[in-house]
Amino acid sequence: MTSVTDDDAAAVSGHRASGPQSRGHRWPAERVLFALAGTMTLLSVLLAVLVSPWFLVLTAFVGVDQWLDVTAHACGVSLALERCGRRSTCDW
Repeated sequence: MTSVTDDDAAAVSGHRASGPQSRGHRWPAERVLFALAGTMTLLSVLLAVLVSPWFLVLTAFVGVDQWLDVTAHACGVSLALERCGRRSTCDW
């Protein structure tokens, strides 16, 4: 009698288990950009409250960079991620 392992079940269901088996999994560039934008926005708001309102300029920069990504399909961070080897999953 054979037993079904987690890897076999994941292969059948199409999902990979989280943990050590999924180390090769990489986030797509769009998800990385979204995470970086959210982190920088929260950080700049926190610094604006605690240090100086001038840190809201960083929030504006993040917003402009996101709009550049939407309209021109490229922003500074996405270009930097491409140079680091992270490919976009979208076909513009």
